[in-house]
Amino acid sequence: MNTHFFSDTRVMFGRTMRHVTRSLDTIITVTIMPIAFMLLFVYVFGGAINSGSGSYVNYLLPGILLIAIASGISYTAYRLFNDLQSGIFERYHSMPIARSSVLWGHVLTSLVSNAISVVVIVLVALLMGFRSSAGVLAWLAVAGILIVFTLALTWIAVIAGLSAKSTDGAAAFAYPIIFLPFVSSAFVPTASMPGPVRAFAENQPVTSIVNTIRALLEQQPVGSEIWTALAWCVGVLVVAYAFAMVAYRRKIA
Repeated sequence: MNTHFFSDTRVMFGRTMRHVTRSLDTIITVTIMPIAFMLLFVYVFGGAINSGSGSYVNYLLPGILLIAIASGISYTAYRLFNDLQSGIFERYHSMPIARSSVLWGHVLTSLVSNAISVVVIVLVALLMGFRSSAGVLAWLAVAGILIVFTLALTWIAVIAGLSAKSTDGAAAFAYPIIFLPFVSSAFVPTASMPGPVRAFAENQPVTSIVNTIRALLEQQPVGSEIWTALAWCVGVLVVAYAFAMVAYRRKIA
């Protein structure tokens, strides 16, 4: 590894963050859709949905946060694709820098921009009646899960950005990921679903992640669910990172 990896990554991170701060509409766009979903489900559908909990916004929030992150990572693929098309990667590779720092700059920017979106959504949820008795450690655990989840999806976005043939293709990969929370325990308990749908919902990653976050925020026992959630997140992260680096090496070869 290049001895200047961390300093190079810091420079690349600063560059991509400047792009985000100059066009805050990306964060606004990513934040508006999940907030709209939250408003719609709480105030329109909430009365007809039996979530088995006292406050539907409390039940709903974990899934909304995952949708926000899944939406936000599409911009990572979009920015990475644009960098490739502009030829700036070739300029970077002519310099004595750690080559992977270019990717890590985009990944860390995704982490920060999605964190901003998550904070805004939680603040809106508080205005809508969300309350949590969770302590500091529980909130830190929730933050840790969301960070690993964001990293896992962002490295998938890196693969899409490196492999896409158009800007639309770079961003479109996120649509199936955004759809996953709708077939999970994010909006309704899986027990209310038909057999085949329930089987899929209970065995896909979003359900275990949502259930873990919900239990932490409600100070309920998380049991083995947290390990399932972490296994999904870390597993996807490791596989996505490996494939992203292979795709990167092929792209710059």
